Amino acid sequence: MEATKKRPNLVYVFADQLRYQACGYAGDTRARTPHIDRLATEGANFCNAVSGSPMCAPYRASLFTGKYASSTGMAINELRMNPNHDCFGHVLHRNGYQTSYIGKWHLWANQLGRHHDPVNSYIPPGPHRLGFDGEWSAYNFHHTYFDTYYHKDSPERITIPGYEPDGQTNLAIDYLQRASKADDPFALFLSIGTPHDPWTENNVPSEYYEMFRDVDFPYPPNYKVENDPYGDGWAMMNAEHRAKLPEWMRAYYAMTTNLDWNIGRLLTAIDELGLREDTIFVFTSDHGEMFGAQGRRAKNIFYEEAVRVPFLVRWDSQIPSGHIADACLNTPDIMPTLLAMMNLPIPTDVEGTDMSKAAYNLTFDEPVAAFMQGMGCTAKWEDGYEWRAVRTKQYTYAVHRPDRCEKLFDNLADPYQTCNLADDPASETLRDGFREMLKQRMDAVNDTFEACTWYRDNWTEDRIILRTATL
Repeated sequence: MEATKKRPNLVYVFADQLRYQACGYAGDTRARTPHIDRLATEGANFCNAVSGSPMCAPYRASLFTGKYASSTGMAINELRMNPNHDCFGHVLHRNGYQTSYIGKWHLWANQLGRHHDPVNSYIPPGPHRLGFDGEWSAYNFHHTYFDTYYHKDSPERITIPGYEPDGQTNLAIDYLQRASKADDPFALFLSIGTPHDPWTENNVPSEYYEMFRDVDFPYPPNYKVENDPYGDGWAMMNAEHRAKLPEWMRAYYAMTTNLDWNIGRLLTAIDELGLREDTIFVFTSDHGEMFGAQGRRAKNIFYEEAVRVPFLVRWDSQIPSGHIADACLNTPDIMPTLLAMMNLPIPTDVEGTDMSKAAYNLTFDEPVAAFMQGMGCTAKWEDGYEWRAVRTKQYTYAVHRPDRCEKLFDNLADPYQTCNLADDPASETLRDGFREMLKQRMDAVNDTFEACTWYRDNWTEDRIILRTATL
């Protein structure tokens, strides 16, 4: 590993709801992701990366704080993030980085619905931007992608003509052109809304949809005709939903192909601007999508389709090309890992682990498992859907809070997680070991496995969690 002449730039690009399994480099023959696939050969491929809380807002809170959802309090999706953490953006800003954020934020609104109301879509300058004090072209969230908008430093809507991911990539390239001329290093976070639903033909450019119009998308091998009894309202499927699954997947793959094209444009711009050797480039996603697997749609569950995400890191001359970094990278690990790579201080209250040595293909005392949390219902205060899990390179062990039902899967022998080993006498010792591992991981962050509404009832006004409840 050679020393660089200057502090590295950071370009962090994350899609919304892109699962690892839908990328060509991961083995999906239907995927058309040549640029993402190439990126996987140019740096480190964290093939065991997971989303520690597989929903939009909890993921982003963990990304920017390096903490677990039980510590950020982001138990459900439509909440306003507590700004009283020392966040990724704060560290970057303190250390002389230009910071820029483009795209979906999903840490501002605090009511269910009314996503396009500026009260919910506009994030004003100040503490709620979590240290992104430079250029800002963002909105809280929405999921329609033609002729949409973003905000800068006023509630005024600025229209993005055409398809939103194309326009957001244009904004990112424009920023790179300007930032590359400044003396200070820069950090750009680009949050692209696709391939999040709605998956309809009119929500993706026709030239991409046509690539998949005649492609067969069968139900997955772990498809179940009955809904998962542990799923909330967002996970449930009626007969109409089930009939639409193949069509949904066509639009999803079309969106992903467009996403890949824009990643290619961004990588080309970085090369043409002479930024490649001085820039850490990350491509990932906030969580996956079930598409009928295990009798569910959406995310918010510990199954592989929901938690396993692409995580690719390129830094020419620093990271060996094309190596597999198989450490169990989790969302809270991202902030300390990248800060270490940038030689920046890691806040003392960060709960994640620095995995930078895995990126450099060096051995280190890596965590045996990723600890994952399901805090409750997707987007409203409703109890009964909480779970906790640990995932190693081979196994997933999980517990549902309502009835303490246990799940144990051998993901290598059973990649579709169809055989629950938790009650198998031959796996008793293995299960007991995972029980203890999960307890230790929960104890380490003072996670007492509360019901969803406990987080509503035990916050102070500024969202700091009161640690007073017991099991």
